[in-house]
Amino acid sequence: MIKSLRFSNFYSFAEDAQVDFSLGKKPTPSGFDIELPECRLNKVIAVVGANGSGKTQLIKPLAFLKWFICDSFLQGDPDAGIVYSPHLLRADEDTRLEVDFLLQGVEHRYQLTMNAGRVVSEILLARTSSQFSYLFRRERSGDGFTFKQKGFPFPKSQAQGLRSNASLLAAAYSYDIKEARPFIEYFRRVVSNVASTGRHHFQQGALFSTAENYERSPVIKARMVAAMPGLDLGLSGVDIRPLDITTEEGKSAQIYMPFGQHRSSDGRTFELSFFEESSGTQSAFVLLERLLTALEYGGLAVIDEIDNDLHPHLMPRILDWFRFEHSNPHQAQLIFTCHTPELLNHLQKHQLYLCEKRDQCSEAWRLDEVQGLRADDNLYAKYMAGALGGIPEL
Repeated sequence: MIKSLRFSNFYSFAEDAQVDFSLGKKPTPSGFDIELPECRLNKVIAVVGANGSGKTQLIKPLAFLKWFICDSFLQGDPDAGIVYSPHLLRADEDTRLEVDFLLQGVEHRYQLTMNAGRVVSEILLARTSSQFSYLFRRERSGDGFTFKQKGFPFPKSQAQGLRSNASLLAAAYSYDIKEARPFIEYFRRVVSNVASTGRHHFQQGALFSTAENYERSPVIKARMVAAMPGLDLGLSGVDIRPLDITTEEGKSAQIYMPFGQHRSSDGRTFELSFFEESSGTQSAFVLLERLLTALEYGGLAVIDEIDNDLHPHLMPRILDWFRFEHSNPHQAQLIFTCHTPELLNHLQKHQLYLCEKRDQCSEAWRLDEVQGLRADDNLYAKYMAGALGGIPEL
C-alpha cells in the first residue's frame, strides 16, 4: 500500500508537491479507510481542478515510477535519456521523486534523483525502528556510480557500471537477484492509463489487447461480465470469442473479439461486436480491466480523467467497489483525476486534492489542509462558489 508520494521539478510542478494517502487520528473514520496497527490510509483519492492545472502531472509520478522500477533496464534505447521532463523554467535542476510504501508489513522508502535524463542517485530504504536504514545507495560519481548495500546483494562492480538511464532494481530483477523480486512484483501491481506523454487516449485497437487480457485471467473476465450490465450501457452480457485472421504479411493469427449482448423488453436478443458499440461502452470495457485487476489482486489504480469513460452517476458505484471488503479484499487503492465536481458530495475532505496553476507552476493541496473547512461543510457548494480554489479563472 502507498503511504505518500513527494516530488519536485517534475513536469508542471516546480516546487515540492505531495500526495499523502496517510491519515491522522482526526478525520472521521469512513469506509474508504485502511486500518493498520501503525496508521490509517486512504483507499481512494480524487484530484479535481481546472483544465491545464496539473491534475495529470500530480498522479503521473506513480505511473512513471512503476515503469522506471520495473522496466527501465530492458526497455528503450540504452543510450537515450530517461523519458520525463523537468519544469521548463528549471530545466537544469534536479528532479526528485520519493515514495513511501508498505511491503510485507514493513515500511519502505524509494528515492530517485535525476538530471538531464540521467540518474543522479537511487536509494532504497526500510524502516527498522523509528528510523530508515538503507538497503542500497547508488550515487553518481564521475562517469559511474558509488554503491553501498545492506542485505541487497547486487554485485558492486555491476552496480558501479550500470547505465545511468536504468533502475538498479530493474537490473537486479533481470539478473535474478531474489531480493529484488518483491519490489518488482509490488510495483507491477500499479495499473494506469497514464504515460510519459499524458493520458493513454482510447483507441479501438485497445479492444483486442484488453479482450486478450480478459481471456488470460478468467477471474477478471468473470467480474467484468458481471459488472458491465450494471453500468446502464444497454448490455445484458458480454462475450469474448477468438477469431482467425490473416495479417498483412499473409500469416495466420488469432485475435479476441468482444461482443455485446442485448435483450429487449419482450425478450428478443441480438449482439453487436464492440466496434459497433458506443465509444462509452468501448472505453468502459478497457477501463474496467484496469480497475478490476487492482481490486482482484491488490495494488494501486492510477486513472486519469476517469469521468471520460463513465457517466458521473456511475462513479459512486465504482467508489463502492473500492469501499467494501467483499469487492476489495486486498485493500487496493485508487487515485484518479476528474472534471466532475459532484464527486465532492461522495468523498470527505481528506480524500480530495485540488490543483491550481499559479505563475506557470502547478500547486496541489488536500482539502483537510484548508483552514476553517469543517467535516460537515458542503464541499460541492463551496467548490462551485470558488471558496476552495481549483476552478478556472474566467
